[in-house]
Amino acid sequence: MLTIEKYAAIDIGSSAIRLLITTIIEQEGKETQFKKASLVRVPIRLGTDVFLNGKISKKNYLRIVDALIAFRLLMKTHNVVRYRACATSAMREALNGKKIVENLYKETDIKIEIIDGNDEAAIIATADIILHINNDKAFLYVDVGGGSTELTIFVSGLFVNSRSFDLGTIRLVSNKVEDSVWEDMKDWIITNTSDIPQICLLGTGGNINNTHKNSGKKIGEPLSYLYLSTYYKNIKAMTYEERIVNLNMNPDRADVIVPAIKIYLSAMKWSGAKDMYVPKIGLSDGIIRSLYKNKKQ
Repeated sequence: MLTIEKYAAIDIGSSAIRLLITTIIEQEGKETQFKKASLVRVPIRLGTDVFLNGKISKKNYLRIVDALIAFRLLMKTHNVVRYRACATSAMREALNGKKIVENLYKETDIKIEIIDGNDEAAIIATADIILHINNDKAFLYVDVGGGSTELTIFVSGLFVNSRSFDLGTIRLVSNKVEDSVWEDMKDWIITNTSDIPQICLLGTGGNINNTHKNSGKKIGEPLSYLYLSTYYKNIKAMTYEERIVNLNMNPDRADVIVPAIKIYLSAMKWSGAKDMYVPKIGLSDGIIRSLYKNKKQ
């Protein structure tokens, strides 16, 4: 017997709003398949509003309304049977975040959950990222967003520890990160990885996906610390305009790529990792998996 359904995940982040629609195929006696049917990303930078002014502007609120109405129509067209919408760092820190979520529900009929950093890390871990690579190894999973970075440690495929830090690309370009946050993350990584030999990084987020794509490496082939540090020096030396023209980057990527790579490099340095794998999954994938697991329970 074959069962085919579509689930959707809405990720309202500090850098962008995303809709992921996934086809879930169940066949008796076989492993369930998860196939991406559609992915839409709208670069509404809520983090710029919140980290600089403390609240979400009316302009960006109206942009969210338009995006969510479009997402609802897409979900209807795809015959989506289940969905979950989660808002992360920017929305949970916005002074008007809860009111925004209430108004969005009234205008779009989409219910949004504001999740904290620990919930975010737990949902991401649900994405079964370890299935994408050799689970005999130890990994420090680093998910870099606009408002926060989630760190999770896996050893031999098993969860060990995780923590969220208010260290994200939009915060960094807005000069809203204290040195103490870097020190806290450094201390946490060193403390939790010093006894783990030959640890590797798992990196997710739009910026590292873009970096891996530009590297020319095959899917599943890791980026070395040497390659990433050289790449970082090259893009840091370029102007914003040069990254757009010479590297064919989108304007909303060209300014945040530098702080993003700095975070990944720092995590590699502090953990002693020489290689980083880029499975190209994240919060949206975790939301889909969590929906499916909750259905099966």
